[in-house]
Amino acid sequence: MEPAVVDAGSGILKFNHALPEYGPEVIPTQMKQVPEDESSTDASLLENVIVDPVVRGFIRDWDAMEDLLSHILYTGFFASEQAVLSLYAVGRISGCTVDIGHGKMDIASVIEGAVQHISSRRFEIGGLDLTNLFAQELRKSNPLVNFSISDVEKLKEQYASCAEDDAAYQKVQQACPEEQHTLPDGQVIKIGRERYTVGEALFQPSILGLELHGIVEQLVRCISTVSSENHRQLLENTVLCGGSASMTGFEDRFQKEASLSSSAIRPCLVKPPEYMPDNLSKYSAWVGGAILAKVVFPQNQHVTKADYDETGPSIVHRKCF
Repeated sequence: MEPAVVDAGSGILKFNHALPEYGPEVIPTQMKQVPEDESSTDASLLENVIVDPVVRGFIRDWDAMEDLLSHILYTGFFASEQAVLSLYAVGRISGCTVDIGHGKMDIASVIEGAVQHISSRRFEIGGLDLTNLFAQELRKSNPLVNFSISDVEKLKEQYASCAEDDAAYQKVQQACPEEQHTLPDGQVIKIGRERYTVGEALFQPSILGLELHGIVEQLVRCISTVSSENHRQLLENTVLCGGSASMTGFEDRFQKEASLSSSAIRPCLVKPPEYMPDNLSKYSAWVGGAILAKVVFPQNQHVTKADYDETGPSIVHRKCF
């Protein structure tokens, strides 16, 4: 039996058997609570019972997460860190990852398969914030249209883009061709310069009202805290991952910003292997997990029920991290 690989993010849960060439199935990372009185027919009791087990990259409801995992945990368990897995997906054991998730952005340095936590950073900026920004901008230009957040999420995936550089962004803010889009309910909206504001927020977080450096500068700062003898292997193996990393123009803008960096540290992006799925950046941690599972379980390196009964929860730190 193939191991099951699960990547539970803040927004979506990726899961499937350990078959990296096929990629994961995807569902929202949500659970529905059933009222204690299941015989009740009061509709109000069935409302607002959706639970988000993971918020901003942290597990906030362990009971819900335990219920979720109870459906897949049988003979063994293994866990690894997302940054390590994303590098495995492109055939690396050392490098840097920039992971733009639904509710957070992680920048991590990995050396020989071990995350360098002292040089890794987490920022509470992610796809959710970009979706809210896009909704805010669209409402300004389409004041008579009612948007649902799910509508905006789909629009972001279809239209959001990164300008070539800051000068190009300023230019489209002055004049940008508009497109019309018909929403599922028949409402027609105009989409113009808003599409570029979404991508620019990653390079200028002040657009979101945040006092942070842009994404490239943050990466450079993280790498600079690692011993200089490791700079080269980190720089030459930089991986962009997460849903927002697949935004049109993002990779090109990232590389251009990196080439213009005043620092001697200039990241270089790793191209995914040709045999990997086209949407690897979205699911790189899951793909890396599928690759690792093919090694860990056949060699009995995973945590078994007997291991847990004998040692307790600390066995995870001995066998997995």
